[in-house]
Amino acid sequence: MTTAGDIMHPGAQWIPEDVTLDRAAQLMRELDVGALPISDADERLCGILTDRDIVIGCVAMGHDPTRVTAGEMAQGTPRWIDADADVTEVLDEMRGHRIRRLPVIENKRLVGMISEADLAGHLTDDQMADWTQSITAQR
Repeated sequence: MTTAGDIMHPGAQWIPEDVTLDRAAQLMRELDVGALPISDADERLCGILTDRDIVIGCVAMGHDPTRVTAGEMAQGTPRWIDADADVTEVLDEMRGHRIRRLPVIENKRLVGMISEADLAGHLTDDQMADWTQSITAQR
């Protein structure tokens, strides 16, 4: 059985909810990632910040990324998966919530992230095509 832990990109890093968006963007550049999980003061997942969130939700709206925090951008209920979850559960979670990145948690700690690129290396062509279609389909 292939698990979330098998396909994830290890070493994902939290950013605290009080980090400003300019600093979050710098960290994304340093880590070469397009999304960062946001943690609250108790290191619990409270959202995910994407590069698109910064551009569309802050900069394009005329807001100052040195004054807006990651926590202010966090919306909705954060989704995650346990490291021991089967790849089918990963696909169901991502498909069901139409998300492209999924934090992986083990013993209440962030241990990795699963992205489209991670899936591509572990799914059959048919599985990947089905998943991609379901994520990109109109609501």
